[in-house]
Formats: sequence, structure tokens, C-alpha cells
Amino acid sequence: MKNIFKTGALAVLSLLMMTACDPQQNSDYALGAMPTADQLSFTATPTASKANIIDFANTSSVKGIATWDLNGSKAKGETTQATFPFKGEYTITMTLYTSGGSASITKKVVIANDDMSLLNTPMYNSLTGGASNLTGKTWVFDQYYDGHFGVGPFDANSPSWWSCPAEGKSKCSLYTQEFTFTQVGVKFGWKNNGYVYTNASGKTALAALGYSTSVVPPDGDFDVAYVPKTDYTFTLNETAKTITLSGGAFLGHFAGTSTYQILSISDDALYLKCVSTVEPGNGWWYRLVPKEKNIKPNIIIPLKEIALNEDFESATPKVVFAKEDMGSLTNAFYSNPAPVPVNTSSKAFLYQKSTGFYSNVFFQATGYKFDLSAQNKITLKVFIPSYNDYTTSNAVAGSWVTNTKLKPQVAVKLQDGSLGGNAYTTQTEIIKGDLATDKWIDLTFDFSSVSGRKDYDKIVIQFGAEGQAGTGIFYMDEFHFIK
Repeated sequence: MKNIFKTGALAVLSLLMMTACDPQQNSDYALGAMPTADQLSFTATPTASKANIIDFANTSSVKGIATWDLNGSKAKGETTQATFPFKGEYTITMTLYTSGGSASITKKVVIANDDMSLLNTPMYNSLTGGASNLTGKTWVFDQYYDGHFGVGPFDANSPSWWSCPAEGKSKCSLYTQEFTFTQVGVKFGWKNNGYVYTNASGKTALAALGYSTSVVPPDGDFDVAYVPKTDYTFTLNETAKTITLSGGAFLGHFAGTSTYQILSISDDALYLKCVSTVEPGNGWWYRLVPKEKNIKPNIIIPLKEIALNEDFESATPKVVFAKEDMGSLTNAFYSNPAPVPVNTSSKAFLYQKSTGFYSNVFFQATGYKFDLSAQNKITLKVFIPSYNDYTTSNAVAGSWVTNTKLKPQVAVKLQDGSLGGNAYTTQTEIIKGDLATDKWIDLTFDFSSVSGRKDYDKIVIQFGAEGQAGTGIFYMDEFHFIK
């Protein structure tokens, strides 16, 4: 077991820095002579309770401000303390600043034995799973959590410039990164798919390091070809609350640094921040979770039977229809072009189909899915003007489109809005075609045949037939989604 401890021991410390009172930093003594190394001295004394915990004290013959390099970690003050869990020889440097300048001296501190009890702390155990977990604990980006990745000012408390939503980087290499922290041997393991993620500044910096092959993933910025090494270690500074990775390693997203500030840590989540060295002034935030807990939440969206009614008489609608590639004349509060039976209302919805192949308006429910068991009919009054051009052949979206002409028709579709651009793949569509022109018509779209569906939350209304670029004006009124 002791042979295992030797690996990377010199690279790993858990430093508990307890700084005593500093000497007066605003001393008014006159400019003095440059201090010399022979005027400097300090003691290194093991504590009574733990031989691997060393007290350091400045015993120099000249007055000044003492700073310490404790084998890579920093401290300041007349006294300080450091903890060395692993046996080995450690280099300690004290620098004394006086009114005349500064001087440094170095000593070697030899630790005779490993003391694993010094790693039995909540922070170490949360990070690694404890000394008994010989395979270590593997962390990944918490991709299903809003805010798992973000950027802001380096001195801010949160990523105020941009914060990644859940699964917002699913189309790049970020979520393929795996980081394993092992307490025994303080080893850091890093796996990826051969790429790391970064922005333009990081790409330039990586190219300077010899990593010049990159691609632009669908999520933007850059995936840069990068294969991690197999023998990294890590340093956990529990006082400063930092993690430093050896050998230039980083957490899958390149910002030029290997040191991360621990904002919070528990058995279930690790929230970190780093200061970018490739973009001065930028800070990056990362939220990680144990790999086995990176599970997409099973969010149950309730079914609701909520009637929708809109007569378009008010400039503030009760049912808000969003526009997709619609013409600029589209207006939900427009004068009725023919206020006669069957529609004598003063206002109607003017629908202008653009040259876009898939112009439509839609209603998207928020926080619920449609309960279609009883409420499964949509009624609508429509007015189809005869002045539209229904005879000219138009450009089409692709060879699969068989109709090239604008049509006097309206389609209503039920879709699962969570599918985004693929919502059409599971839709149910009812088309009312070859409609009479220049008159209001009452239409009913009966979706009782899909009353058992529980995934629909979007209603799409589309005039003129999709897939072709013909333009046209249409009107609708008295929209109802009812039993």
C-alpha cells in the first residue's frame, strides 16, 4: 500500500494555512538596506498532535513581511501551518520583504510517513469517495441542471453574462468529459471522446500548445482534438478551497488554467469557478455531479382540460398565437373584412402567409399537456379571399412536395412542442380543403380519434397548404378549443 502512496506524492498537499498577525504593512521606517539571505531564518516544527502537520515561524534578524511558498501553495504572515499527508521531501521558501527590498531562503522538510487520517475530511471524502474507494469517484457535467456551465466577470459571484440551460451543450464534446478523483495516490483520471470544448480565444491558445485540429460542433464554438494523459494527480487545498490538477490538465473546457475554486461541495454536487488566463477578466463556472447520478429527470407534466376561447375583439388577446415565418401584415386585431352572417363581429385575425414554406401560427401550452379525453374539438370561423393567386405554381421545399400551388384550405394540427423542430413527426393533422371563397365558414376539427394521446401541448393553424412558397391573405375568428 505504501508503494501506491509514492505516486505523485510530491505533487499533492492538503494545506491548512493559519496565518498569525502580520507585521505593520504601513510602517513609516525609512528606506533601509537590502536584506540578505544570511539575515533570514525560520523554524519548521511538527505539531504535538500530528507529525505531518508543520508549524512555520519567521525568526529572521531583520523586520519585514514574510511570505511563504509551501511546496506550491502560498501563505503570508509571521507564522503559518501546512499539512503534508504523504511522506516525502518538500521544498519550503520564505521571502521577507523590507523597506529596502526582499530576500528569500529555502529549506527542505522531510515527512517520514504517510498519514491518511489527514485526508479523512468531509471535503476529501466528498470529492473522492474516501480512502476505501480505491477506484475513485467519477464526476461529469450536470447537464440536466440549468446553470451547469456559464461565464461572467472573474470577480463576480455568478455567471451573469451567460448561463447554460439544461442540455444546452448536448451537441459538443462537453458532456463526454469524465473526471475521476482517487484519494489513495491522489490520482486524477480524465476521459473524453478525443476532444475538448473551448471558444475562439481558447482555440488560439490550444493551437499554440500544439493542439491545432478543431471542428465547429452544432452548439457553436470549437471542439479541439485533445487526448488526455494517463498519470495526472491533483492537489486539494482545503483552506483556500481550491483544486489544482497536474500536468496542465483541465476540466474538459479549456480556459487556460488548471486551478479551480470550490464554491460548494457535497457527496452529490461539485460547483467550481475558474479565472480564465486566455481571456483576461473572464470567469467560468462549472457544476459537476457523480456520473451515476447524471440521470435525465423524469418530469411528469400534468394533463389539463383548459378551454381556450378567442374572439379577437380585444387588442389584448385571451389566447396568444405565436407566429412562425408569417408575413408582416399578420394582425390578431384586424377589422372584419365581411361583417355579415355567419360572423358579424367587428374584429378578426388577419393571417398573411409569407413565401416561407411552413408559415403558420400556433398556441403552445405552458406547464401542462392537453387532456383530450373529453376536450378534443377545435372550432374556427374562416374567410378565404378569392383574390389570392391559387393557380400559379410556386417554388417548393423539396422534391417530396407534390403540391406547388396556394390552396383555399386550412389545416389544424396537434403537436408535442417538446420535440421542437421534430414536432411534426408525431402530429395529428386535420385539413379542410377546397373551401368556398369570399364568405365566412364555420369549421369543426374533431380530434376525438386521438383522445387517448397524452403528449400534445401545441395547436398549429396553417392556411394555404405547406411546402410551397405562394403568398396569400386569410382570416380567422371565433377560435374555440372545447369539449
